[in-house]
Amino acid sequence: MNKIVLGLVGEIAAGKDTVAAYLKKKYKSQTVSFSQPLRDILNRLYLPINRKNMDDLGMNLRQVFGQDLLSRVIYDEVRQTKSKLVVLPNIRLESDMVYLKTLPEFHLVGIDCEIKTRFARLKNRRQNIDDKTKTWRQFLSDSRVPLQQQIRQIAKRAKFQLDNNGTKRELFQQVEQLMKNIKK
Repeated sequence: MNKIVLGLVGEIAAGKDTVAAYLKKKYKSQTVSFSQPLRDILNRLYLPINRKNMDDLGMNLRQVFGQDLLSRVIYDEVRQTKSKLVVLPNIRLESDMVYLKTLPEFHLVGIDCEIKTRFARLKNRRQNIDDKTKTWRQFLSDSRVPLQQQIRQIAKRAKFQLDNNGTKRELFQQVEQLMKNIKK
């Protein structure tokens, strides 16, 4: 399996999807998302796709079927893809990486961004139905949940770090350097 697998980890609206989109455009990467199975289930159940429902569903699925459930699903998807570059834009838990870490070309990439910048970006992106109505207080509350604290700890251990406090151009320059370092 000669493919590079990049696991992106960062807090809410840190820029993970922006990096994934850039890699898809520039390098024809395949994006495999941990949140997609959750979105699929919520859609099938006709439930709103918002952060709370996704977090609750993910937590309950892990409790019933094992903490490594999504890791197993994503691992199988990564192995089946034909792409030479696979991007996982939302590593959140240690259990997300259980199987992925066994892949020879798996690289964990931390993305950091200041909280006020992340809030502004969240309001503009409207990825979930509650993004546009999210208040600063709600965003701060979301940032304090245990899951977000785990994300910060995992991001600190990433082999590669990207700083997304500047422009997209500056971020993409860092991504290019990352790709050069990985290909060495």
